[in-house]
Amino acid sequence: MTQLDCSVTNCKYNEDHCCCKENIQVDGKTARKSNETCCDSFVERTSDAMSNCALEPSKSTNVECKAKNCHYNDDCKCHADHIDIQGRNACCCGETECATFCCR
Repeated sequence: MTQLDCSVTNCKYNEDHCCCKENIQVDGKTARKSNETCCDSFVERTSDAMSNCALEPSKSTNVECKAKNCHYNDDCKCHADHIDIQGRNACCCGETECATFCCR
C-alpha cells in the first residue's frame, strides 16, 4: 500500500491529512506534469455535512492510477512508497493533483 498525505481539506474523506477511503483513484490519462493529474475520488465537504468517513483515517491506501505516463504507474496501480495529493481549497476534483507524479 502507498502512504498518502492529503492537503485537500475540503474533501469529505480528509481527516487530519489522512484519507478515510479504502482506496483512491488518480486521473490524468495524458498527463505530462503533476498539475495535469487529479484525485478523481474527491468529494467536496459541504458546510451542512460533517466528514462522511465510515472508516478510520489512514496513511496507507491503495491508489488506482489512470496517469499512464507516470513512472510509478504499473498496470493502473500506483507503486510509489509515498504520494502527496494537493489542492488545499479545491471545490472540484480538477483543482486537486498528485504532486508525486513523475513523467516517464
